[in-house]
Amino acid sequence: QVQLVESGGGLVQPGGSLRLSCAASGFTLDYYAVGWFRQAPGKEREGVSCISINDGVTNYADSVKGRFTISKDNTKNTVYLQMNNLKAEDTAVYECAAAPFWTGTLYAYEFNIWGQGTQVTVSS
Repeated sequence: QVQLVESGGGLVQPGGSLRLSCAASGFTLDYYAVGWFRQAPGKEREGVSCISINDGVTNYADSVKGRFTISKDNTKNTVYLQMNNLKAEDTAVYECAAAPFWTGTLYAYEFNIWGQGTQVTVSS
């Protein structure tokens, strides 16, 4: 069964950190790009960051540059999103997704395998 499973979400205070994981099973990520997307209540889904598993090329939304870092562990078939200096506006459901033909964008339509999402809440 092809699937992506996210983990690592939770409640954190402003300025805190979380690391999200996206583990793939049923397929190898080697020739995919993996992206992190988020959706807050009442807002549209937003692309946060993506990484090409093959060559490590990355892309970040302006809103998270300098605070979030995407990385991969090919041996574990897993992608991570390290989130530092979290802000209230980072509160959302975070989903990971895989794209077989990634053009370097943060557009969700390029991604065709999706996880179920994990909640991140930044609040004091």
